[in-house]
Parts: sequence; structure tokens; C-alpha cells
Amino acid sequence: MGRKRVIDQEHILDAAEVVVARDGAARLTLDAVAVQAGISKASVLYDYKSKQALIAAVVDRAVARDNAFNQETTISLGAVDSAVIRGRIAAAALPIPEQFKQVAMNLCAAMAQDAQLRATLQANQQAVITQILASSAQPRGALLAYLALEGLKLLEALDYHSWPQQERSRILREIGWLVDVEPT
Repeated sequence: MGRKRVIDQEHILDAAEVVVARDGAARLTLDAVAVQAGISKASVLYDYKSKQALIAAVVDRAVARDNAFNQETTISLGAVDSAVIRGRIAAAALPIPEQFKQVAMNLCAAMAQDAQLRATLQANQQAVITQILASSAQPRGALLAYLALEGLKLLEALDYHSWPQQERSRILREIGWLVDVEPT
């Protein structure tokens, strides 16, 4: 019987995020992740057979965390109409954390050049849109609200623009107004 594995995959992914933020996904190396995590390169390779697999795992974890956060926020609203989109709007009340902006920008750059990485986000977006349309009293208004919300979040995540908190809160309220609109 071999020794029990003590290296936590989350620790490796945390280190990979630091390297992505610092160096960019294109310049990420398994050696750099190993150094950041304080482990051997072989330990990184044990779980992630390639740089591509490691970056894909970082993307998968980011998507899973975002979905879990949005789900928790939706549940916290209780029984409300159009719960999925309202939960996503409520979850966006706080802007993306500064420490994740660099990771988000660098992962976007990696996804722009890798269809396989984009496929994860494409499938997730399709699932979210399907849930929003199926759970909303006014599906078209809810879809427009989602598009506006994602535009706001993307501008912030890519550091293209940020709003003062008061204006940002107003924009989110107005996006919430779209949820109940039936465009003509």
C-alpha cells in the first residue's frame, strides 16, 4: 500500500491563479505553479498532465464557484418571480474582487485562442440562459436584463470601465426593472 497523497488540488489551483494573474495564462508554466505552490513539478503533473489541463481546471473551478455563488444568492431570495435572473442581479451587487480581475483578463486572453477552453464557458452560458428563460415570467425582458448584467460585469472584469458605487447600484436596479418588461 502506497503513501496517502497529501497535496491538495485546490492548493495547486490557487497557485495557478496567482501565476496566471502575475504572468498571464500564455506564460504559465508547470514549473512556476510548482514553485508558487511549494511543491515539485511532478506533483503538479500528477493531477494535471499538461499546462492546458491545468488552465482548463482553473477555468472549470472559476465557473463552478461563480455558479455556486449565484445559486446561493438565488436561494437566499426565497420564493420570488424570475428567481434565476433576480439572483444573478443580487449576486452582482458587489463588483468583481480586484485580486481576480487580473486572473479574469488573462483567462479571457487564453480562451480567445483556445476553442476547447471557450467551450466550457459557452456551455455554461447556454445553461444559464436556458434557466433564465424557463424561470422568468417575462422571458424576453429577463434575457435583456441578463445581457445588460453580463455587459456590466464584463466591462468591470476586463477593467474597461468602473462606476462609482452609487451609479453602479442604480444601474443594477434598472437592470432589475428589465426583468419584468415585455418588449414590444
